[in-house]
Amino acid sequence: MADKDSVPEAEQYHVDIPMEAEPYTLRGSNSLDWGFKNRLSNIFRPESGRTVMLAIDHGYFLGPTAGLERVDLTIVPLLPYADTLMCTRGILRSTIPPTFAKGIVLRSSGGPSILKELSNEEIAVDIEDAIRLNVAAMAVQVFIGGEQETKSVHNMTRLVDIGNRYGIPVLGVTAVGKEMVRDAKYMRLATRICAELGAAYVKTYYVAEGFDTVTASCPVPIVIAGGKKMPEQDALAMAYNALQQGAAGVDMGRNIFQSEAPAAMIQAVRKVVHENKTPEEAYDVYRTLKKTRN
Repeated sequence: MADKDSVPEAEQYHVDIPMEAEPYTLRGSNSLDWGFKNRLSNIFRPESGRTVMLAIDHGYFLGPTAGLERVDLTIVPLLPYADTLMCTRGILRSTIPPTFAKGIVLRSSGGPSILKELSNEEIAVDIEDAIRLNVAAMAVQVFIGGEQETKSVHNMTRLVDIGNRYGIPVLGVTAVGKEMVRDAKYMRLATRICAELGAAYVKTYYVAEGFDTVTASCPVPIVIAGGKKMPEQDALAMAYNALQQGAAGVDMGRNIFQSEAPAAMIQAVRKVVHENKTPEEAYDVYRTLKKTRN
């Protein structure tokens, strides 16, 4: 034990400087605990309040999707440009370097393959494994209007209960089946249900008409899914329009890793998300980087 006579008396109280508490302004996060907010800060960049999520979890029901045949060769080089990686625990443990220090969003539901009824999912990850993997959030598919709607909603609420216990956010992923209409009315319904039942943030699809009503009526952040591969400039325009109408980021997969120049594309997406570049400006970045690759 230190000799108390040798310990200098404390003097640096700075009584003339009021103590400040840095606010955490992410939508819907005011009442969350410190660990919960800390994990969300590993998803949404504090400077912009937005995120570029790289989604590579497709294999959990599709198998080796084009562009994901060799994650070590196609995805690992993109990690420096992603704010967050959305993946399964199998890919995380087998392929993602443990030096990746940004947020991991862990795919935590699953069961049926593309050959079966997709809404018939179960919780597929134990909370202890999520903690072991030090994830920033757990993602669960929610099939509003699907055959197993109630089951998928209960999957989410069970994960929310467990996640709240341990300070881990849950991402509610709204699934849109072939029989469901992709319009603002449906997206408002699906995203609001996820938020009402405890999702910390929601992933959904962008719709051209009324998307601002989707983000306005959802009390937690919304990130948009990239969806099927489209021309690069169209994907950048979709991201830009969604952000201008209230989205808090993107969760893109195929529009990045199936691009002719994936590293150039994800950097162009970053320009839109974090620097408010227009689609035209971001596409110029893409073309320039594409020319200089290799």
